Amino acid sequence: MPESKPAQKPDWLIPHGRAWEITASRPIYDNPWIGLTEHEAIAPSGQFTPAYGVVRFKNLAVAVLPLHEDGAVTLVGQNRLPHGDYVWEIPEGGAPLGEDPLEAARRELREETGLLARDWRCVLPKLQLSNSTTDERGIGFLAMSFEQGETDPDATEDLAVARVPFQEALDAALAGWMPDLLTVAMLLRAHHMAAEGALPPELARLMLERSA
Repeated sequence: MPESKPAQKPDWLIPHGRAWEITASRPIYDNPWIGLTEHEAIAPSGQFTPAYGVVRFKNLAVAVLPLHEDGAVTLVGQNRLPHGDYVWEIPEGGAPLGEDPLEAARRELREETGLLARDWRCVLPKLQLSNSTTDERGIGFLAMSFEQGETDPDATEDLAVARVPFQEALDAALAGWMPDLLTVAMLLRAHHMAAEGALPPELARLMLERSA
């Protein structure tokens, strides 16, 4: 089947101007997952910034879109602390920076859904999730061709699992009902792959068709 290929990098993507210049730094907070550093820095405009806080992440954000042969996707629902709300999203987790992201993706998918996938594709290889105040990076995998195993959620997780038609999930994400950024990005990426012929034709048809 046709694979999606990266386009040639266009000329307008070249950097311009000067980079930020850090003149002093001091650690503010640290735990096993994140650290907060405050910088004194000179902006590209030449403006001096006395207290620029940057959150440093110690894990790579790993996202998995489980795509079934009937065009459905598997989602997980859970309560999230930072926004104090309940969200549906694709399986996600953190990979320590020295870990193979694919191995982390396999683990997160199995732990949260019990799914064991035979077909893996890295479809969003380099994401910056909030690059004005954090250095958090992410990676997105498409997983297909499954066996069902047992779930093994984290001790803090109380997860619900749902299998829903692709278009329903995409519509819910674009309506703002599934606000998780990695979920939105991965659903849009899969839609693009289906529309561009980068997925098996019958699977693409089932993904793109709408229920009567």
